[in-house]
Amino acid sequence: MHKGKFDLEERFVDFGAAVVFFCQDLPNDMPGQYYGNQLLRSDGSAALNFGEMQGAQTNRDFKNKASISLKELKESRLNLKILAKVSYGKKDKRLVLLNEAEQLIRIMATIIKNKNYFSF
Repeated sequence: MHKGKFDLEERFVDFGAAVVFFCQDLPNDMPGQYYGNQLLRSDGSAALNFGEMQGAQTNRDFKNKASISLKELKESRLNLKILAKVSYGKKDKRLVLLNEAEQLIRIMATIIKNKNYFSF
């Protein structure tokens, strides 16, 4: 999913767009709608809180927004795992999304850890 220059904001945008396309392919039944809508919300929240984190005025606000983004990424990951368990969505797309979610989770956890370490 990620190629070339490292730009975390662009990765969140790409991840969000890929989630939209993935959700369009989910079955139009109750579980597909429920988990698809929830995945869109949690992924969107992760990206938007990352954006807010970039404009944070204080270390506390920065860590709060980063933590919310991390929490929402973990929710997205769990949602994708549930969808995998019931074989919903295209497997190849789901695996790419799961991989990117894992990478973004690790990156955000490292950002939070380093911010805690370097804060006075």
